[in-house]
Amino acid sequence: MRLILRWLITAVALVVTAWLLPGITVEGQHGWLTVLVMAAVLGLVNAIVRPILRFLSCGLIAVTLGLFVFVINAVTLALASWISVNWLGAGFYIDNFFTALVGSILISIVSIVLSLFLPDESD
Repeated sequence: MRLILRWLITAVALVVTAWLLPGITVEGQHGWLTVLVMAAVLGLVNAIVRPILRFLSCGLIAVTLGLFVFVINAVTLALASWISVNWLGAGFYIDNFFTALVGSILISIVSIVLSLFLPDESD
């Protein structure tokens, strides 16, 4: 149940980010389905690719005092968008890297705020 709630929180965060940033667009007849597919792809990319990127760039993360993690988040968001568009045909487009950077920050903020309303795991 908690996995589904996290997936829905990510989907809502993607919708808010697409609404706020003009460089992120959701195209197609089935907007919510596109966002749900993108949320699933983003979750998989964050689970598989992101740890590898963090391991490979641990020196840069240390030198930049953790700020390089924002770049990794932007890369994973852009990669998830590319996979959803080119492999799955979902119309979630990101214009450029700067948009992906700002978008990843907004997604993180919205996800954190919405996660505050989830019940504790001990319940």
